[in-house]
Amino acid sequence: MATDGAPTGFRTGLRGLTTRGRSFLAAGVTAVLCSYLLGQSALLQAGVLLAALPLLAAALVLRTRYRVAGGRRLAPHRVPAGQEARVHLRVDNISRVPTGLLMLEDKVPYVLGPRPRFVLDRVEPHGYREVSYRVRSDLRGRYPLGPLQLRLTDPFGMCELTRSFSAADTLTVVPLVQPLPPVKLAGGWAGYGDSHSRAVALAGDDDAVPREYRHGDDLRRVHWKSTAKYGELMVRREEQPLKARATVLLDTREIGHRGAGPASSFEWAVNCAASVGHHLLERGYQTRLLTDNGTQVPPALTGGHHSSVSESIGLLLDELAVVQHSSGGGLARAEEVLRHGGEGLLVAIVGALDDEQVAGLGRLRRSAGAAVAFVLDTASWSSLRQSAPAGPDEGSQRRLRLLREAGWTVLAARAGDSVPDLWRMADVNAQAAAAAPGRKGTVSR
Repeated sequence: MATDGAPTGFRTGLRGLTTRGRSFLAAGVTAVLCSYLLGQSALLQAGVLLAALPLLAAALVLRTRYRVAGGRRLAPHRVPAGQEARVHLRVDNISRVPTGLLMLEDKVPYVLGPRPRFVLDRVEPHGYREVSYRVRSDLRGRYPLGPLQLRLTDPFGMCELTRSFSAADTLTVVPLVQPLPPVKLAGGWAGYGDSHSRAVALAGDDDAVPREYRHGDDLRRVHWKSTAKYGELMVRREEQPLKARATVLLDTREIGHRGAGPASSFEWAVNCAASVGHHLLERGYQTRLLTDNGTQVPPALTGGHHSSVSESIGLLLDELAVVQHSSGGGLARAEEVLRHGGEGLLVAIVGALDDEQVAGLGRLRRSAGAAVAFVLDTASWSSLRQSAPAGPDEGSQRRLRLLREAGWTVLAARAGDSVPDLWRMADVNAQAAAAAPGRKGTVSR
């Protein structure tokens, strides 16, 4: 909360004259000069009156002795794209005299809507007034709100002084998150529910995971219950149980996407990464976001990372709110990061690929427990305005086949496709049903 004091300095008052006040002052000075030249005393009186009125108004505004404080509250601070947030403003009169006419104006970016303005007639001593307005943006990003400006004016509108409060806030517009269905992914422990390592992760850090006794182990770490069960000395492990890990790889290459604005393939990819990352974090996966230029959020997945689910989701969405196109031409930097720690579930959301990038993704599949690729048919975004959108070309179909042969679960995405529907197609049960004799359909298109 910032406090605005009484303005000082008569020059400040002159600079605060409005168009009306300057017009009155100019007319008064002109009338005084004409009365001197023409010898008209009545014109002199009128000129003095016209010139004195704006000067008295400026003196009145300058002599205002009240002090006010202003504050702002956002509800919420983080909002999905296309949804509204409400901004609450509060003005407190902390002086012993009532205020005059107050005009409030909050500074907001143009993408959030018109600049809000409010008129407060009178605020009693130690009283307050609250007003609110709504903001909305279809474009994700971080938008500054403020500072709040207070305009002091006289009853005739001759003089207007503006003071700015120091407090400002930031509204974060995040990608729209779509709820995804729980699915069982192919590929060992990175799936849902049935694997041994997944069960270990759900057991918690305090469970004892015994191993066989080795020479030099402290006898105080002997796990007698397991020793009796297996017939040999068993001790508690020093290391923590494995955590279920996941990496969401987002392709931000400008050359890999098509379209512009909220309807572009890049924005679809960002929304998909937000939905998948949110879903995995809620399912207990220790999830990181990785872009093609090697940027990681959080910087690394380590055993000491103990952020709550809500904090991790907020961190992920905040990063996706500001992610932009990269100028890179390949996925080499991301491949380098995954090559030194890409175990677990790998979900890639990629744009147009060439043969070299497909080969790189094929190599990454070897170290991942499970791998799902959303491969965007960017040509379908380029042809949105055409009457007959073109289908995938022969080269794209061949690259999708190579990814499947490398062990990826490939989900071919086109403009207008639903992320939850595509995610449901990654379920191994759905794949088995589609491959059963007498059934029609395929897992990926």
